[in-house]
Amino acid sequence: MPILTLTTDIGQRDFLVGAIKGQFLTLDTAYSIQDITHYLPQANYLHAAYICKNAAHHFPQNSFHLILLNLYESDPGHLLMAKFKGHYFVCPDNGILTMITGQVPKDLVAIPVQKGGRLLDITEAAAKAITAVAHTNDLSVAGEAPANIVEKFVLRPTIGADWMEGQVLFIDNFENVVINITREEFEEHRQGRPFKIVFTRNEVIETLSEHYAAVAENEKLAWFNSAGYLEIAVNRGNMAGLFGLQGFNEASQQLPTNQQNKWFYQTVRVYFE
Repeated sequence: MPILTLTTDIGQRDFLVGAIKGQFLTLDTAYSIQDITHYLPQANYLHAAYICKNAAHHFPQNSFHLILLNLYESDPGHLLMAKFKGHYFVCPDNGILTMITGQVPKDLVAIPVQKGGRLLDITEAAAKAITAVAHTNDLSVAGEAPANIVEKFVLRPTIGADWMEGQVLFIDNFENVVINITREEFEEHRQGRPFKIVFTRNEVIETLSEHYAAVAENEKLAWFNSAGYLEIAVNRGNMAGLFGLQGFNEASQQLPTNQQNKWFYQTVRVYFE
């Protein structure tokens, strides 16, 4: 039974998500189709990659993950399908694939789609290609290897002798703020030293908690979440809203310097003593 996850930016206020599922089930009624989210922010690839990567690895090997993010950023003539660490990822050729995998996968093909095609024309081509691969375990039946692809990569923390600076990677539904610093990176650079997590100029956290309830209500805390990333939060509060923290947005890098005043609030610095 093929397992398919759907992660998109198209919302669920019309018929499109249902129609896409119908396209797959028409080809094979044995599909098990699971929704991850349909509310990816188009301009925030970091956010999208965080969701897709951390959801996918909890599914069984040989699952298929269809990701529709910013599909019409340019007129797509193909989609990408890659097999990476036992999972199949299908997505536009706009950089989201390498944001998820951290590299250009070796097992990679381009699925031809109609240029200027409507969304359901494109997803129909994806459904046929995914079904063919699911039935044959042969990636080559979906298309040919592309000569090159668009590459984008997740921002890495900036590191100095006694500090690390990370960017806001993701803000969840409770406005807890995830930073692109992993536990491994933090401990490797910390080397047992005391630390201060500093954000919005003078807000400081000096301890790590095991869970949200480890501090009193309305107190701020830091911990490493289930994905292994540094997260700052307020117990029963709203970290992002209270402290003006905002997620990284590629569009902000295109603003004139005098309009980039929000950039400070997208970074968090850790000092080691």
